[in-house]
Amino acid sequence: MNDADFIFSSDFWSWWIIALTLGNILACWWLLIWTSKPRPGEAAVGEVTGHVWDETLEEYNNPLPRWWLWLFNITIVFALVYLTLYPGLGKYRGILGWTEEKQWQAEVDAAKKRYEPIFARYAKVPVAALAKDPDAVKIGRRLFLNYCAVCHGSDAGGGPGFPNLTDNDWLHGGTPEAIEKTILDGRQGAMPAWEPILGKDGVDKVAEYVMSLSGRPVDQAKAAEGKKIFQQNCVACHGPDGKGNQAIGAPNLTDNIWLYGGSPGTIRKTIAKGRNGRMPAHRDFLGEEKVHLLAAYVYSLSHKQ
Repeated sequence: MNDADFIFSSDFWSWWIIALTLGNILACWWLLIWTSKPRPGEAAVGEVTGHVWDETLEEYNNPLPRWWLWLFNITIVFALVYLTLYPGLGKYRGILGWTEEKQWQAEVDAAKKRYEPIFARYAKVPVAALAKDPDAVKIGRRLFLNYCAVCHGSDAGGGPGFPNLTDNDWLHGGTPEAIEKTILDGRQGAMPAWEPILGKDGVDKVAEYVMSLSGRPVDQAKAAEGKKIFQQNCVACHGPDGKGNQAIGAPNLTDNIWLYGGSPGTIRKTIAKGRNGRMPAHRDFLGEEKVHLLAAYVYSLSHKQ
C-alpha cells in the first residue's frame, strides 16, 4: 500500500466513523419524535391496545413520562456537545484539542512539581539512615507495592524464582550499595544445564551432595561421589565449600534457603535443566532518587530496628 492509498483508506474510515456516530444519534432523536406522535387507528391514550398475554395481561397505550423523554433529549444534546469539544468523530480532534498524552503529561508534571523536592531531599541521606526513618520507609514501601510486589509479593517474601527480601540472604550482596545497584541496573542469573554433561546418574549424585551441604539426610555413598563431581564442575561458581559467590550471584548452598525450591526433585531439576533469572533495571524507569528510597525500604526489611 502506497502513501496515497493509506491516506485514502484512513480518510475513508474517519468519515465512516463520523457518519455512523452522527447517524445513530440522529436516528435516536428521530425515533423519539416518531414514537411520540399519534397515528391513525391507534388506541387512545389510557385505553388498551388489543395486545393480550397470558389471557389477562393487557397492554395500555400510555406514553413515556415527560421527564423520561427529556432525559433522552438531554443525552442526545450531551453527546453532540461532547463530540464537539473532544475527539470521537474520526480524525476530528475537538475544539479543546484534548489528548490522552497531554493529560498524562500534565499529571506527570504536577506530580514532579509536588514530589521531586521530597525525593531530592531524601537522596542526600544514606540508605542505612533512611531505613531508620519511618516516613522514608513508608514512601519506599509504597514504591515497592507499586513496582516490585508483583514479583516479590506484597510482604516481600518472594516466591519460586523471586528472592525473599526479608531474610538477609542475598545473591549479590545485602549492603545498601549492592541493593541500590541491583534495583538500578538489574541482575541476570544463569545456571547452566548439567544433565547433558553429567547424565541423569551424575545429576542425582550431585543433588545428594548439595542437599548434604545444608545438613539434610542423604544417601552418603551417592553424596560422596557427588562431591567429587561437584569439585570438578561446580566450585568455579559456588566455591569449594558451596557457600556461593556474591560477585556473580552464585547462591550459597549450605544455608537451606532455595530460590526455586528445596525439594529433592526441584534441586535435581535445577541441576539438570539449569535456571535463568532476570531482575529488570529500574534506573531509566524510576530514576536514582526514587530507587534510593526503594533501596532503603528493602534494606529495612532485613535490618529490623
